[in-house]
Amino acid sequence: MWFKRIGLFFLVNILIMITISITTSALGVRHYMGAHGINLTSLLVFCGICGFAGSFISLMLSKWMAKSMMGVEIVSETGPYSGLVRSVKRLSAGAGIAMPEVGIYNSPEINAFATGPSRSNSLVAVSTGLLERMSNEEVEGVLAHEVSHIANGDMVTLTLIQGIVNTFSMFLSRILSFFITSFLSKGDDERGGGFNHLINFVLVLVFDIVFSILGSIVVAYFSRQREFRADAGGAKLAGRNSMISALQNLQKVYNEPEVDTSAAIASLKISSSKGGWFALFSTHPPLEDRIAALRNFKS
Repeated sequence: MWFKRIGLFFLVNILIMITISITTSALGVRHYMGAHGINLTSLLVFCGICGFAGSFISLMLSKWMAKSMMGVEIVSETGPYSGLVRSVKRLSAGAGIAMPEVGIYNSPEINAFATGPSRSNSLVAVSTGLLERMSNEEVEGVLAHEVSHIANGDMVTLTLIQGIVNTFSMFLSRILSFFITSFLSKGDDERGGGFNHLINFVLVLVFDIVFSILGSIVVAYFSRQREFRADAGGAKLAGRNSMISALQNLQKVYNEPEVDTSAAIASLKISSSKGGWFALFSTHPPLEDRIAALRNFKS
């Protein structure tokens, strides 16, 4: 599975946006339509409300969805993973944030992720595969990276960016749908308003999906920049060598011929695509670029 912190957020956001689009179109919510066509100001306000609602609902659901879909088991300082909890507690104190929930999920992949609606309501989860294949120093580096995501407010930042992307996706889709519907129905009196409404409904839905997917390129770009920042934060909290060692371990595993990398997008991984169009949708920079940035990093 590759739907972790950012991937899961993308998925939930798109599903919510589709639901909003279907609901508003089916109910005929078109307060932005005036006697002479579209009122662009009203349309922008409508899209802004719906767009930001979609992204913030995704944010509010992020922790619950991660627990449900990944089967994350919350662990405590008195259980078998007490060392892991103590590490997160120490790193969180160093970053100046409230102690996140700490969870484990059963998976052979080497992965960890952080999610949650705020710095004071967050979750750090790691896979059993990561704990089995990384040293204590490397695990510390991974945890520091995830704690830095929380401390930097990355989920909130990406939520705001996603809200802007949603707004303009809905805005453009409704303008294009209106003009295409008007063009197709021009001079055709045999077709009633119901048929035109159906055409507009389908076009809005299709354009909402297309523009949401294209808009994810913008969000993915900002996500890649936040990864470099989280790496730097992890280096400050756990030491640069721990971060570099963790990324090198991932790089080594990623290059093993027997490892299936078809689903290799995770909080510390990247897409198997090195370039081309698919690289635009990658939420994480290439590991070699991150390692190089850390080697040049000065705390």
